Formats: sequence, structure tokens, C-alpha cells
Amino acid sequence: MIKILFVCMGNICRSPTAEGVFTHLVTQAGAQISIDSAGTHDYHIGEPPDLRSQKAALKRGIDLSSLRARQVTQADFTKFDYILAMDRHNYQILQSLCPPEQQHKLHLFLDFAPELNRHEVPDPYYEGGFEYILDLVEAASRGLLDTLNENDK
Repeated sequence: MIKILFVCMGNICRSPTAEGVFTHLVTQAGAQISIDSAGTHDYHIGEPPDLRSQKAALKRGIDLSSLRARQVTQADFTKFDYILAMDRHNYQILQSLCPPEQQHKLHLFLDFAPELNRHEVPDPYYEGGFEYILDLVEAASRGLLDTLNENDK
């Protein structure tokens, strides 16, 4: 089974949104993929996603309320097949933590949605824009699922 890890800074906005959206798409597709999310920092360990993220996702039929923030661990680099950073800063942190033999697993999440002409999912924590984040995450999630389906053939 393919294992996917979505990563942002605190694991309360972008990465749990990606986990929820991708889980929703995978369930609809009837695929068997293990999905999780984590943060590079320990700011919010054990906390649920930001209420604004939950509210925006729920409008689209995606319930994030059961998710809890956690920090990336060394074991994640071995456990997961794809480790997808929401932005370059968190990607660089992951690169610095990741063993050389696992570096091929690291990607920017929006690289799976080249049509967006963006490489980073902006952090809505201070600026807002949770609906826009959902739009970006949905596009990249569809691209990721398409990539996984292509690789499975």
C-alpha cells in the first residue's frame, strides 16, 4: 500500500486540509492508500485543525475534526513513500532532516498541479484565504491521485 505524508509547519491548517481532501478523493476512487499529515514544528501537537480550516473543509463535505497535529519524526522518512511539503521553507527543513537515501520521497505538493503555475500553498493562519487553500489542495490532490494511478499501471 502506498503511504503519503502531507507536511506544513504546525499541522493545523494546510497539511490536515490536504490529508482530509486527499482521503476524500481516495475514498471516492475506491483506492487503498495510507494518508497522514504532520508539521515540521512542535507548536500544536495534539491539537485539532484550525477551526477556520475545519469550517471551510466542512462546506465541501470534508470533516477534519478527528485529525490531531503531530510533528514529523525520523521514522516518517522510512515509513512513507511520498512526503509532500506545502512550501519551500518546510521542504528545506525536511531535506535537512531526511536521510540521503530517502531524499527521493520529498516533493512540493503543488508540483502535482503544474497547471496552477504555483509551487507553494500559502499559509492561511495569519492571512486567511482558507477557501483558496482548498482550491489549491484539491487541484494538487487530483494530480497526485492521477500520478499514483499512472505509476500503478
